[in-house]
Amino acid sequence: MINIRHAHDDEASLLAEIGIRAWGRAMLSVGDIEAMEKGAESAFTNFTRGSWRTITVVERHGVPVGWAAREMLDENITDFWIDPSQEGQGLGKALLDVVEEEIRSRGFDKACLQTHARNEQAVRFFTARGYSVQWLSFVYSPKLDRDVETVGLVKYFAVEEPDTYGPGF
Repeated sequence: MINIRHAHDDEASLLAEIGIRAWGRAMLSVGDIEAMEKGAESAFTNFTRGSWRTITVVERHGVPVGWAAREMLDENITDFWIDPSQEGQGLGKALLDVVEEEIRSRGFDKACLQTHARNEQAVRFFTARGYSVQWLSFVYSPKLDRDVETVGLVKYFAVEEPDTYGPGF
């Protein structure tokens, strides 16, 4: 059974471990993971401990298996991680649906995120769910202490039009 909920402060270490495993898989195409791994571990640990209130968790049978974050609680999805051992089971889609609904319910007309340009799996996942690439650039990543080729993706939410004919009808 899949359940989606807000994170608890006592599960920061578990969420960091999921993030690190998913990050490692996503960074395979970049190479030199070992050089970046220590910084990534520290970044995930610090983030999940300090920003757990901004994290939405997907769990399967009561066990967290992925999470997403919106650091500023705005339209920007700053983190999206599914444990590699749990991929391809609909967990990412379920999590994304809930995060998008949270964004929509706050009055935003779009959801935005970014990932490194070589993360083809993530780009494919998000474009299959209505996101489009808006930009490509090199962005300095303080977590990795290096420039990373990055793509920005955006999904505009449909605006419901009134079911009328012409103005005032």
